Parts: sequence; structure tokens; C-alpha cells
Amino acid sequence: MENNATTIEMLFERAENYTKTTVELAKLHAVDKTADVMSSLISRLAVSIVFAMFAFLVNIGLSLWIGELVGKLYYGFFIVSSFYLLVAIILYIFKDEWIKMPISNFMIVKMLKKN
Repeated sequence: MENNATTIEMLFERAENYTKTTVELAKLHAVDKTADVMSSLISRLAVSIVFAMFAFLVNIGLSLWIGELVGKLYYGFFIVSSFYLLVAIILYIFKDEWIKMPISNFMIVKMLKKN
């Protein structure tokens, strides 16, 4: 009878160790996926910031150049800002298709990617 009790105790101990290991593995897997997604997003954000700085300086130059062509410098800024207003309206109309869905798909692919 004592042999049966020790076998059951060993079985419970192994089940407990298996459960702890499985939980720990799930935690590590979640941390890995979170780190992968965050590092991808942060690297894309850094590239986007550098591109935004470039675009900002190009827009100032373009505004000054257009303003010089039409005779008043501030007209160039009005023309360029009107262009960006038009782009903003178009982006607002198509935001789900062009922004929301690609970002959602990117995050899903990153989360479900097998190593």
C-alpha cells in the first residue's frame, strides 16, 4: 500500500512540475513575442521620425521655392499646406484600408510568427 502512495505522490509531483514548466514556457513565449513586436514598431518609428524630418525640411524648401515663383513667399506656404490638407482628407477617408488594417495585420503576423 505504501508503494502505491509513493507512486501517486510521484505522479502528482511530476504533474505539478509539468504545469509549472508549461506556465513558465507560456510566459517566456509571450515575452518573446511582445519584445519582437515592440522592437519592430520602435525601429519603424525611428525610421519614420528621420523621414519626417527630411520631409519637413523639403517642404520648407518647396514652399520657399513656390513662393518665389508666384511672387510672395507666404503664397508658397499656403499652396503646400493646401496640398497637405487634401492629403489629410484623403487619408481620413481611407484610414481603415490604408492605415488600420496594415498595422493590425503586421501585429498579427508578428504575434503568430513561429521561430
